[in-house]
Amino acid sequence: MPIKALLFDLDGVIVDTAIFHYQAWRRMANSLGFDISEEFNEQLKGISRTESLDLILAQGGLTLSDEQKADLAARKNGWYLELVSQMTPADILPGVTDFFGQVKAARLKTALGSVSKNARLILERIGMLDDFDAIIDGTKIARGKPDPEVFLKGAAELGVQPAESVVFEDAVAGIEAAKRGGMRVVGIGDPAVLTKADRVVASLAELSLDEVLIF
Repeated sequence: MPIKALLFDLDGVIVDTAIFHYQAWRRMANSLGFDISEEFNEQLKGISRTESLDLILAQGGLTLSDEQKADLAARKNGWYLELVSQMTPADILPGVTDFFGQVKAARLKTALGSVSKNARLILERIGMLDDFDAIIDGTKIARGKPDPEVFLKGAAELGVQPAESVVFEDAVAGIEAAKRGGMRVVGIGDPAVLTKADRVVASLAELSLDEVLIF
């Protein structure tokens, strides 16, 4: 079945805000009297803010009320947004601008599929808001990855079938979501980690659109 649409995760594919998330989550953990490592932070990639908070609290051996957790999540997001607000087009990852130029020339449809509720703000800061025909983010979904909802909604909004779509993902949970949705997947990162992807590259700089279209 020919490919008609490309769906992209945001963090780790278009930009890398993982360090911002880590700094904000670590600040929150420190305020509660414990610390988290960068290695631990890898577990938080691709999952929702609420799920991330639960994992961090478990790491610190803490059990809090829903009200307390909501307050902590809001504080963390505020610290994260302070960092994100300083982003510019210079923060776009290698190869992205050229790859999107190829996509535009081929007139393929594009969607963003991110669990982040700040996705639109980030796209505005880096000047890529108009590069997507649809934006499905954390404000539009009820279930985070590895549930396929975010990508299925993206395909539906673009008017294509899942089998006509290719997803670009850097997280194991995101790749599982795409596969569960019946889509082909390009992993961005380490092939030893992203084992379920159809192909893995270190960045979009290593990939041409023609290579994707022959999947």
